Amino acid sequence: MFARREILGGAMALLLLQGCGKHMEELENPDDLFGLIGQMKAQPGKRADLIAILKEGTGQMPGNLAYMINEDRDDPDSIWIVEMWKDQASHQASLSLPTVKAAIAKGRPLIAGFGTSAKIRPVAGTH
Repeated sequence: MFARREILGGAMALLLLQGCGKHMEELENPDDLFGLIGQMKAQPGKRADLIAILKEGTGQMPGNLAYMINEDRDDPDSIWIVEMWKDQASHQASLSLPTVKAAIAKGRPLIAGFGTSAKIRPVAGTH
């Protein structure tokens, strides 16, 4: 039996790679791929504001293959962020970018908390 986060993680990673136009075999080092999937809870009624801040701070991030911000259909204050990176070092380096640091600082007061999260590595997929 698979856990919900494993199914969600695998499905979202494959969708991200397909959306980037990447096939697993086309990637330079597919074993190094690093992904994150996480739920973020906004302060009540502040989800749209938080999404806007996240969108403005995540434009150009070296090594980023995909960054999706998703509204939770069942929870009006939750969002799911799905990230795919060429490797874990690229993700870590992104946290030092001025635009990312500014988005984190600006968005922090709008965050009520965090839910489920998973670090993932896609290993197969089709489209």
